[in-house]
Amino acid sequence: MPARNPLNRTLADGIRRVGFRKWYERELLSSHAHMLLALLSVVAVLASLEALGGGTASEKLMDVAFVVVCGVIALWSLRRYLYLLMHAEEMANQANCQQCKAYGLLQLEEARHRPQANWVPVCCKRCGFRWNLEDG
Repeated sequence: MPARNPLNRTLADGIRRVGFRKWYERELLSSHAHMLLALLSVVAVLASLEALGGGTASEKLMDVAFVVVCGVIALWSLRRYLYLLMHAEEMANQANCQQCKAYGLLQLEEARHRPQANWVPVCCKRCGFRWNLEDG
């Protein structure tokens, strides 16, 4: 699992502070911001490749450095985009109450004991049904 961005809350902290639906929305916005960064980085790579054709040796070396840096940023941001998007979708698929079929009306439960460390205990706000979201 890639390291979490300090600007993105964990699932348990997000449900506790802003609720599941807001957490989900923010995860999607963050993932799409990374997609935009990837797109801009690819444009920068293409522009650097275009500039590579002319100039002195030091300018060509600088253009190659720009290509490498922008390529690394593009790959990192694309990977981060896919991770955040898939994580948000995986959590959204588990956010339906099995009893009353409400979506996203989750309240964080304080677990007395956790069977696994990556489970987040939740409770439906509408009917009180309890289950665990697997965050991992």
